This record gives sequence, C-alpha cells and structure tokens, in this order.
Amino acid sequence: MNLFSSKPTTALRTIAGLLTASLALFSGGPARAEAADRDANTIILTDTAVKNLGVVTAEAAEVEFETTFFAIGSIAEIPTNHSVVSSRVAGRVVDLKVIAGDHVTKGDVVVKVESRQAGDPPPTITLLAPASGIVAESHVRLGEPVEPSSELLDILDLTKVWAIAKVPQTEAGKLKPGSRARIRIPALESGLFEGELIRFGTTADQAAGTLDAIFLLDNEADQLRPGMRCEFSIITASRPNVLAIPQEALQGDPANRVVFIADYDIPNAYLKSPVEVGEKNDLFIEIINGVFPADLVVTKGSYLLGFAGKGGGPSLK
Repeated sequence: MNLFSSKPTTALRTIAGLLTASLALFSGGPARAEAADRDANTIILTDTAVKNLGVVTAEAAEVEFETTFFAIGSIAEIPTNHSVVSSRVAGRVVDLKVIAGDHVTKGDVVVKVESRQAGDPPPTITLLAPASGIVAESHVRLGEPVEPSSELLDILDLTKVWAIAKVPQTEAGKLKPGSRARIRIPALESGLFEGELIRFGTTADQAAGTLDAIFLLDNEADQLRPGMRCEFSIITASRPNVLAIPQEALQGDPANRVVFIADYDIPNAYLKSPVEVGEKNDLFIEIINGVFPADLVVTKGSYLLGFAGKGGGPSLK
C-alpha cells in the first residue's frame, strides 16, 4: 500500500482512527475531542436491527460520471410499423379470428368477408395479417357490413418503439443523433431502459418551450405500450475517474450532508460522516470530501439509520 498516494484508501481511514485513539490516551486536547465525536457518531446495531432496517451497502467507487438533465415524455409507435387490414371488396364479416390485444404473425388469417357478388354461396374473401404484431384496435364485429374504404384492424409491430422526450429548447443544442438516455417507465416495476436519439421533431412547442427528441427503444420483452409515461435522464457529457456514491446514500439537508459508512472492524457499526458533494445525476452523487474509495456506504435503510442512535442508543463505548 502506498501511504503517500494522492487518493487515500480505506486502510488510511483505519490508520487515522488508530492514531486518533492513541493520541486521545495521552492528550486532553483536540484528539480526545475528535475521538469523542467519532464515538458519538457511530451507531452499533444488532443483527436483528440491521435486518429490520433493511440496511444495504454499496462501495464508493471511481466511475465515468455522466452529466444529465431531466425530461418527461411518452412511448409512441413507430409510424412505419403500423399496418391496417382492409377488404378489397364490399361485403359483411362472416368470421373474425382476432380481437384487440391478440398477437398475430404475418400471413395469419384474421378476417373472412362474404362478398356482395352473386353466388350460392357468395364468394368469401380471406384477409391475412400484413405484418406481425399486436392487434391494437378492431373496428368490426361479426356480421357487420364493410366497404373497401373501411379499416377493419390496426396491427402494431412493437418490437421497437419510440420514446419521445419533451426537451427544453435550451438543452436541445447539447444533443445530437446518437446521444443516449436512461429512460424510466413508472408503470413498470423494473422499468429502466436505455435509448439512443435518432431524430428531433419537425416543429417546436412554442408555448411550452420544448422540442421533441425521439429515442429508439428495444421492446423484445413486449412490456412497452404507446402512451406510457416516461422519465428521461438524458446524457450530455461525461468525466472519468470521479469518486461517486449512489444517490440514496446521501442524507441530511443541503447545508449538512452526511452518509453512513460501515466500520471495517466492528460488525454492524456505521459511522455518520459529513460529506462535501459536487455534481449529481440520476444515479450517482459526486463526492469531493468525506468518503474514501472502497468505503461501504449505506444505501437502503440510510434514512432510518439516522434515527437509530438517538435517545441513548449504543455507541463505541
């Protein structure tokens, strides 16, 4: 281990703690006060308490830190992936094989239409699905008359969809085709997707001051549907080797930011450590001071942990 490294390791935190404790034995000054402060800000829990609080930790690490901005929008079909079933002749529906929500494969029989032409029985026209996809809408019922101008079924291929973000015009200049975004779908429990910008809308919304930014999403799992609400974290830049922690690890008010760091020697012990933070994005917060690389910071359970040591709770003593 290089003790003179420009970036301290967790071992240095342990060494610093031991030196502070040793000095505290021979001094009544700042070292004793620092040791007392560390004691007062360390919370020791039982195994049961850790489980009840749902404590989960994550390692502070240097990451490729991405600058993002937030936008909202919705899922939309790709216009060229929308097909329609219609009849070339007038008649009436005598067989309807599908309803809205059914999946079809290109070439499947979906409707049969009895022609108005003379015959005994009259000729029957079989209509096939022009493309694979999901039946989005059915405009006919069994026995209903149809005309060549009638749209009988709408079929959508949703294996890929558009996610359209309402981007502030002040941010649109930072984007170009190929820009990436992390897209959350609140309606889905595991609703995080990555999309790539493929084009902008043709006109801007002057009243809202936004421009449509269209991202392409894979939908092989068939989870996404047109109209679903989206939340975008659109990436505009990145910086390498930035020490960062998950957003949920940060607690306190803007003037007094803290994190809880797992003690490496004492089981179920967590040190409340003030931190200085920098930029944040949708996933991480940059740490300028107060956390070392490889420190284990509490993520889930960090809010409740702030109350665990109050009211005469246990300490290092």
